[in-house]
Amino acid sequence: MPVLFRPVVTALSVACLLSAASLSSTSAAFGQAKAQPAPSQTQSPAFKQIVLTDEQVEHVVAAQKEVDAIIDRLTDTANPDRETISQLDTVARKHGFADLEDYNNVVGNVSLVFGGIHPLTKEYIGYKAFTKARIAQTKGLNMSEKDKKKALDELYEELKSPEPVIENTANIDLVRKYYDRLLNSSGDRAH
Repeated sequence: MPVLFRPVVTALSVACLLSAASLSSTSAAFGQAKAQPAPSQTQSPAFKQIVLTDEQVEHVVAAQKEVDAIIDRLTDTANPDRETISQLDTVARKHGFADLEDYNNVVGNVSLVFGGIHPLTKEYIGYKAFTKARIAQTKGLNMSEKDKKKALDELYEELKSPEPVIENTANIDLVRKYYDRLLNSSGDRAH
């Protein structure tokens, strides 16, 4: 699955980047010939759950391409240096966030919901149901048996984690409202 949104690493939010790669890649997954499981979103969130506002979600959409451009320069194992963190903080502030931590928190809340939205119906079905749909979709893909087994093993592993609890259920309708804009703001990530 392609990665869609990712909060960025600060000294205090390393766990957020790991789950971050994840405003999970929903609709693209159902249309792609290559399945790449998204990072598990079922772990306890490394952010504080909040009630999202339209303005916050619009700011995420506006900031995403700039944030992705900075993060894409990092290697998978590299922690961002102070200059990179400063650049990310500047982008977050430019797009209406108090700071990078505020951006990470909002993206974490958006991601929590986005990972359970069915890309075709745009209904919230929950992360486990969506993972089961990804399993069914992956079984039908034309890919090597080795790659398919690896993708399926990762998806089955995701099913073992508990379903994340969404404390602020009003966030579901808000994220659904912005679903297409959130998906499109990721640029090439969704394709």
